[in-house]
Amino acid sequence: MIGLQLGVAEATGPLGRIAGVAVAAGLVAAISALVYRWYATQRAPIGAIVLVGLGVVAAYLNTQTALGQVIEGAATVSLEAAAFNIGSVLAGAGASVVGHRTGDHVGVTLLSRSGMDAFDDLTRVVLAGGRVIRVELPGEIDDVVGYDPVDPETKDALAGQSLLFPRGLTVAQLRERLGSRLRDDYGVGHVDLELDADGTVTHLAVGRRIAGLGPTLPPESVAMAIRADPSYAAGPGDLVQIWSGDGQQHRCNAELRATAGEVVTVAIDAADATKLDPDERYRLVTLATDGRPDREFVSLLRAADETMGVVDINPESALAGTSVGALDVTVVAVVSADPDSGIETLPAGERALSGGESIYVIAAPDELRTVETAAAARSTPDSGSS
Repeated sequence: MIGLQLGVAEATGPLGRIAGVAVAAGLVAAISALVYRWYATQRAPIGAIVLVGLGVVAAYLNTQTALGQVIEGAATVSLEAAAFNIGSVLAGAGASVVGHRTGDHVGVTLLSRSGMDAFDDLTRVVLAGGRVIRVELPGEIDDVVGYDPVDPETKDALAGQSLLFPRGLTVAQLRERLGSRLRDDYGVGHVDLELDADGTVTHLAVGRRIAGLGPTLPPESVAMAIRADPSYAAGPGDLVQIWSGDGQQHRCNAELRATAGEVVTVAIDAADATKLDPDERYRLVTLATDGRPDREFVSLLRAADETMGVVDINPESALAGTSVGALDVTVVAVVSADPDSGIETLPAGERALSGGESIYVIAAPDELRTVETAAAARSTPDSGSS
């Protein structure tokens, strides 16, 4: 068809040939824009489409005008040929822009027409196995249990977003890249994500990292700001004795958390809070201390992607009778159903779990949710059993 248009234009003079070249460039641009819309389900870059259209113009000019004069022995290109070349390029560029809009419009119409479900399914297959993978986030974003909720503005920015990733990724790699992109681009601390085999997001929950002083305080303790004179090298985590201003009365022991000039924040037992007066100035004595595994554990847990949760095991669930080592999470303690048995810390891998028990689990949010679902759901009998 393009060759026929160019052939007809040859017989109508220079203007006819320019028009024919422009029509051919616009037609190629429209087809390219339509194919791109069908393949990637998004608008094609106009610059790339214009270059495709101008490629038709360049091919025609090289074979019919300037090259023909060189073959005929002309020393230089004539003024008429130069004017024809410039006119053809300008006309081809304009026609390519029109072709880009036309082809994209036709592609949108085809994709949105009713009864095109099979075409949409084919598009998803091409995207999953083609040049890019498109991941569309759900319209509603949930909160990760155990973490501070993300502000509504961030959730609104995430809802319905469409993100592109390179092809050739496994589901695990795609999940990792998507989680990293949400954390880096949107400031999300934790991501609970589930994907189907074709990259469809079936569940998405986000949460902020637990911040502040409160989550790091041990049970039955409080934080209090007092006026004192800490040692020059004293820092968070040091154990100190708090004495009255004259150094005659020992008030209590505390853990240093922060300093700002003469204002010192200390963590003390809740029962000792009444022994301190915010208006009084105290003296601090730093004590020697060994390693604090509890404080180190809390610090590492706050910085990690994992969290701790308590899972109650339903007697009829699939986890009843399962060993601790069979779980793909870290079980740090088991609370027996018998109140007299107490808490078993760091259970052995062969330790069998029973219904009614509770387990303390350290895992990523999605892994923790999977264990909670398995512990709550009733087990399904085998199809061969009566």
